[in-house]
Amino acid sequence: MYGWIWRHLPGPMAVRAITALLLIAGVVALLMFVVFPWIEPKLPFNEVTTE
Repeated sequence: MYGWIWRHLPGPMAVRAITALLLIAGVVALLMFVVFPWIEPKLPFNEVTTE
């Protein structure tokens, strides 16, 4: 899959590397600001009881 993405990015290698880093940053931002906050209340880790 990563090879497919790399082959379809336009430009020379430096432009491809910058574009790949921007894509990675976008995916990380999407996960941190949308997906993880949405799923966090559904996880059972907040229901911890100790005695």
